[in-house]
Amino acid sequence: MSLNYRTLNLVGFVSCVLLLVSALIMQHVFELEPCPLCIFQRVAFMAAAAIFLVAAIHNPQSTGQKVYTFLNLAALISGVGLALRHIWLQNLPADKVPSCGPGLDYMLEVLPFTDVINTVLKGSGECAEVSWTFLGLSIPWWTLFAYIALCAWCIFSLKISKR
Repeated sequence: MSLNYRTLNLVGFVSCVLLLVSALIMQHVFELEPCPLCIFQRVAFMAAAAIFLVAAIHNPQSTGQKVYTFLNLAALISGVGLALRHIWLQNLPADKVPSCGPGLDYMLEVLPFTDVINTVLKGSGECAEVSWTFLGLSIPWWTLFAYIALCAWCIFSLKISKR
C-alpha cells in the first residue's frame, strides 16, 4: 500500500476514531465521568476526524491539501490549548482550584452558548481532579501527546504527498 494523501488521511481519521472510542470506554466501562474540558477535547478530536475523512474522500490536489491541513491543524491546536489548560488546572494548589460549577448539560440548557464556552474554559473543580493515570500521567497529558502526534501527522501527510 502506498502512502498517498488519501491513505494518510484515512490513518488520521482512524486514529481520531480510536481515541474517541477509548474515551467512551473510559466513560462507560471504567465509569470515569468526563468534565466539561474533557468534552470540549472530544469535540476537537471529532472535528479533526471529520476533516481527515472529508480530505480522504475529496483527495484534492496541492492547494486543497494545504487547506485541509490548515483546517485540521486549527482543530488540533485548539485541542492542544484545551489539554494545556486542563493540565494547568490539575496542577494548581488545592486552595487555587476554582469551585465546581453546574454540569455541562445544565449550562447548555440555561446559559447562552458563548457564556457556556467562557465558563468551561475558565475550568472548575471537577476539571482539576485527577481520576486516572497511566505511567504517572493523567488523561489530559495523554490527549496532549495525541494532539501533538496528529499535528505532526498532518504536516507529514502534506510533505509526503507532494504531487
